[in-house]
Amino acid sequence: MKILLVSANTLTTPYPVYPLGLDHVADALWADHDVKIADINAIGDIEQLSRIIDSFAPDVVGISLRNIDNTDQTDQRSFVAEYRRVAKVIRKNTKATLVLGGSGFTLFPQEMMDVLKADYGIVGEGERLADVLRAMAKKAPIRGIPGVFTREDPQKIPPPLAGRFGRNHLLKSPHLQYYLENGGMLNLQTKRGCPFRCIYCTYPHIEGRKLRFVSPEAVAEDALRLQTAGAKYFFVTDSVFNSHPMHSMAVAEAFIAAGLKIPWGAFFAPVKPPKGYFELMARAGLTHAEFGTESMCDAVLKKYGKPFRTKDVFEAHKTALDGGLYVSHFFLLGGPGENEKTLDETLNRIEQLGRSVFFFFTAMRIYPNTGLYDMAVAEGQISNLTPLLEPCFYASQEIPQAEILARLEKHAQGRPNWIVGSGGEKSAAIVARLYERGHTGPLWEHLIR
Repeated sequence: MKILLVSANTLTTPYPVYPLGLDHVADALWADHDVKIADINAIGDIEQLSRIIDSFAPDVVGISLRNIDNTDQTDQRSFVAEYRRVAKVIRKNTKATLVLGGSGFTLFPQEMMDVLKADYGIVGEGERLADVLRAMAKKAPIRGIPGVFTREDPQKIPPPLAGRFGRNHLLKSPHLQYYLENGGMLNLQTKRGCPFRCIYCTYPHIEGRKLRFVSPEAVAEDALRLQTAGAKYFFVTDSVFNSHPMHSMAVAEAFIAAGLKIPWGAFFAPVKPPKGYFELMARAGLTHAEFGTESMCDAVLKKYGKPFRTKDVFEAHKTALDGGLYVSHFFLLGGPGENEKTLDETLNRIEQLGRSVFFFFTAMRIYPNTGLYDMAVAEGQISNLTPLLEPCFYASQEIPQAEILARLEKHAQGRPNWIVGSGGEKSAAIVARLYERGHTGPLWEHLIR
């Protein structure tokens, strides 16, 4: 069969993100089907999709919904209307079976099936599309296949798939050049799943709590594939790269053994690292360590369900700097337990974190199947009937969001390394200009003070 996979993401702030998930799905299909990927960012506009459909004549179209919104209360942006336009173009130009997938779909499967009028949806891992296609080829029932969702037959996420996540056809990707020319950043995954219990996070729901590893040698093979493709930098997309320190260290050793030459970055929990951890990461090519710190108040960290405390943040920060890395911290203010005292504690302690960039977000986006959702229902901020497809945020009962933002902006005034929200159009324009001048990577290191 002819399968067209569509990456519907159009968000390029702070930088374009390569649609890694579709590479994995495509790899599960290549052997048995004629597969083509259409990335809306790379093709330029949704209408160009019409011409691709006309020339390819797909039997099945799969739409990957990466995110539902940008989770930023200060600059809210929902992507649902854009997804609706993509689906409309597809329906206008083909009678092919329409299948939805991606992390955004897994969060709101019933809602997105209704909005986009799809035939099927796949919750959890998109590689299950292969099961749907096998059933279609045999004219066998599709309802009842694990993870396959219809408007009449909702499904829970089945147990995660076993085995390696394939990535053998990167050089065939028609959108590869777009990302090489716009920042030079590609990405890879070393494991799926997240064992942590942060109250707002959707990763355990989407990928499961049990960690499933790619062998370090296979990760290094994938990294070399990115290097051969022309990547100037790559980012590890694991929810938390150091959620299993021994595996991440084995990956670093495999990078060194393979002779990897390009720099890379990853997202870390600021937990106490094993001795020599960040020195090893730096020798393996790590240049950018992004810490999901969220708060510098232990009481708030406990409320957030974080597996670390402030003393661990300071130690992780110091050892990363000592390892020669660029360091950034992400903060999420205004969640459960936040008040004037805890906010002051966080802002004042940040002053002690030198040589870094700080990204601040205020208020927590409420997603279903999270501890925050249960908390918001229990507190009466929402009910179990509240629609959440449009962005809905948890608000601390002890300090108004407007006051949090005012205090934060006052603290950040005159400090280019204190970034409130996504940075908006101004930051996006700066990043675009730097890419045009040949700079690569995430670029936030230029803000370090």
